[in-house]
Amino acid sequence: MADIGAHGAELFAALRERRTVPPLSGRDPSLTIDDAYRISLDFLARRTAEGERVVGKKIGVTSKAVQDMLGVHQPDFGFLTDAMHIQGDAIGIDAHGLIQPRAEAEIAFILDAPLKGPGVTAADVLAATAAIAPCFEIVDSRITDWKIGIVDTVADNASCGVFVVGKERLDPRAFDLPNLHVAVAKNGAALSEGYGRAVQGDPAEAVAWLANTLGAHGVTLDAGDIILSGSLVPLEPAAKGDIFEMILGDGRRTLGHCVARFV
Repeated sequence: MADIGAHGAELFAALRERRTVPPLSGRDPSLTIDDAYRISLDFLARRTAEGERVVGKKIGVTSKAVQDMLGVHQPDFGFLTDAMHIQGDAIGIDAHGLIQPRAEAEIAFILDAPLKGPGVTAADVLAATAAIAPCFEIVDSRITDWKIGIVDTVADNASCGVFVVGKERLDPRAFDLPNLHVAVAKNGAALSEGYGRAVQGDPAEAVAWLANTLGAHGVTLDAGDIILSGSLVPLEPAAKGDIFEMILGDGRRTLGHCVARFV
C-alpha cells in the first residue's frame, strides 16, 4: 500500500528546500493515479497549513507538443494557491525560488459560477466564465531532471511552480477560442506560437475535462477560481534575467499580452 503521507512530505520538503527527488513511479511501481491524487492532496494540505489559500485549479500536459516533450501522454491536474500567483512584470519571478523552471503560454479562465462534474460541457464552461486572460504558467517539477510519468506529475501537483496572469479580461463568448493565436518571445526574440485548438481541440473543452475529472474526486471548480487550461506551445527553460512575453490575438488584432520576467 502506498505511503501517501511519506510521499507528500517528501515533495513538500523538496519544494521548501528547492531540490528534487527521484521519480516516485520508479521507486513504487504500484502507485496508481488515485494514489497520486491523494499524495497531491497531502502535499497541498501541508502548504495550506502554512497559510496558503487555494485560488484555482489547472490542467496540464494537454497539447501534443508538451506530451511529446515530457513523454506523458495524458493530461494531469492540480491546484493553484495564492503563493503561486506572481505579478511577473511589475515584481518579477524569483528564479532562485524555483528548481528547474519552464515557461508555457496559456489561456486562463476566470470563473464567476461553480462547475462540478460529471457532465460538464464546453458550453457550461463558457456560461460559468467571467473572462479569459493571457497567462504564463511556470512549471517546476520536484522530480529529478523532469523524468516524470503521469503518476509523478499528478502527485507533484501537476508540476506547478508559479503563474502570471495578464491584465486584459476578455469575454470568451466573443471569440472563436480554438483559433485564438499566441506568439511567444524570449528576451526579445521570437520563440514559439500556437493556437487554442492545441489543448484538446478547444480550451473550453480542456476546462470541462478538468471539471469532470476533479468532480469524480468530489472537487468543484469554484466561482472566483482561476483555471489554467494548458500550454499552447512547447515548454521553454527559464533562468534569471530571462524575459518572456506572449501576445494573444484572433488573427486580426492583438487582444492581450502577458510578461514573465525572471529576477
